[in-house]
Amino acid sequence: MPNSLTDPIRANSFTLKLQGGIEAFFREASGFSSENEVIEHKQQGPKGVVQYIKQPGNLKWENITLKRGITDDQKIWEWRKQVIDGKIEQARQDGSIMGYNEEGVLQIQYDFVRGWPCKWSAAAMNADANEIILEEIEIAHEGLKRVK
Repeated sequence: MPNSLTDPIRANSFTLKLQGGIEAFFREASGFSSENEVIEHKQQGPKGVVQYIKQPGNLKWENITLKRGITDDQKIWEWRKQVIDGKIEQARQDGSIMGYNEEGVLQIQYDFVRGWPCKWSAAAMNADANEIILEEIEIAHEGLKRVK
């Protein structure tokens, strides 16, 4: 019997690529999940015993969250500003989140459909601290699939 065990995937850097040409590197990525609402139907079974039947309801996608040290590149902010300015359809883009290992080899990739930045934030600035300022972007989308 062949050994089918493989090592878990490790990724330490992430790239966001959008169809509109935006590309940015991130240190953290989350929100790769989907969920169906559960619809319960109550029915009477044999001998009057109540049974609950569970069926899948509406499909929901979690928003993707990306974090990185803020840079002088303002492409992510400009993408968010399209939404702020009411240009939602212009902001909607298909894109990919790719995770790379320490050697820069692609380990995992998720593609999303019609994504748009629903939230942007930057961490507080403190002159007493010696920390980088983090930027966070949250992307709402209409579908996600694992490609690699």
